[in-house]
Amino acid sequence: MKIFNLLQPTRLLAAFTLVLSLSFITVQSFASEGGHPLDKAPNRLNNMSALQNGAKLFVNYCMNCHGAVSMRYNRLRDIGLTDEQIKQNLLFTGEKVGDLMKVAMSEKESKEWFGKAPPDLSVESRSRGPDWIYTYLRTFYVDENRPTGWNNLVYKNVGMPHVLWELQGQRAAKFEDVKDAHHAGTEHRFVGFEQLTPGLMKQQEFDDQMGDLVAFMSWMGEPVQLERKRLGVIVLIFLAIFTIFAWRLNKAYWKSIH
Repeated sequence: MKIFNLLQPTRLLAAFTLVLSLSFITVQSFASEGGHPLDKAPNRLNNMSALQNGAKLFVNYCMNCHGAVSMRYNRLRDIGLTDEQIKQNLLFTGEKVGDLMKVAMSEKESKEWFGKAPPDLSVESRSRGPDWIYTYLRTFYVDENRPTGWNNLVYKNVGMPHVLWELQGQRAAKFEDVKDAHHAGTEHRFVGFEQLTPGLMKQQEFDDQMGDLVAFMSWMGEPVQLERKRLGVIVLIFLAIFTIFAWRLNKAYWKSIH
C-alpha cells in the first residue's frame, strides 16, 4: 500500500504525458498518411507583416469563391490593421468593416459552375492542418484531362482550378513507373515538375507568399491560439510543480505513519 501511494502521483504524470504524446503523433500521422508527402509550413503566427500579407492574398485570391463566415473584417485589427487600412485594401464591393467575410457568389451559382459549393475556409487550417494547405497550394500542375485543366498532387482530381497560376506559372508534373519495393508490380511515382510558362514570381518567392497565406489561415482558424498555448505551458508547469509537492507530501505522510 505504501509503495502504491508513493508512486501514484508519478504514474499519473507519466500517463498524462504519454496521452499527450500519443495524441500528437496520431494527429501528425493522420495528416500525412497516404498520398504525396507534406512539406512543413513555416510558423509565422507571431509575424504581423506575414499575417497582413496573408490577409491580402486571402481576400484577393481565395475570396473570389471561398468565404470565411466565422470571421469579421474588424477582427483583423488583431493583426495590426486599422479600420481605414481594412477599408482601403480589403473591402472592394461595399462591405462594412463589421461585416462577416462572405463571398459574393451564391451557393446556386457555385454549384452550377463547379458542381458543388466551395467550402468555407474559416477553420480549414484546423481541419486539414497548415502543412497540408501549404503543400496543396504549391503542387498544382497542368492536366488536360481535368475539366478545369488543373490537378494537384495532394488532392488528386481536385475540382478547384489553380487561381494562383499567374504568380507561380504553369507547370507539368513528371511521373515514372518504378518497381514497388513492398508489393509486386510498379508504382506511378512523382519525380518532379517541368516549368511550362514562367510566373510573376520565382518559385522561392511564391513559396514564401504561400507561407504568409497559410499563416493567416492558421490564425483565422483560431485567433487566440497563441494565448491558449501560452496558458497551456503555464498549466503544465504548474501541474509538474504540484506533482513534485504532492509526491513529497505523500512520502512524508506515510513516513510518519510507518
